[in-house]
Amino acid sequence: MSREDLIQIEGTVKEVLAGGQFLVESDKGQKFLAKIGGRMRRYHIRVIPGDRVTVAVSPYDPSHGLIMYRSS
Repeated sequence: MSREDLIQIEGTVKEVLAGGQFLVESDKGQKFLAKIGGRMRRYHIRVIPGDRVTVAVSPYDPSHGLIMYRSS
């Protein structure tokens, strides 16, 4: 699946979990289990609870996603 096929959703990081995963809650109340995306991992961009993030979610499995952008 290409990057253009993913759904972009805005949310807030609620909790940092083990293994580099994060619990993200969207503005509509949905919760996602998300990992850091490729460029954020490459440039060592840190994400802490309370950060506003953009999560790319697959339409086939909307409970998991990748954190693509961070804004504080």
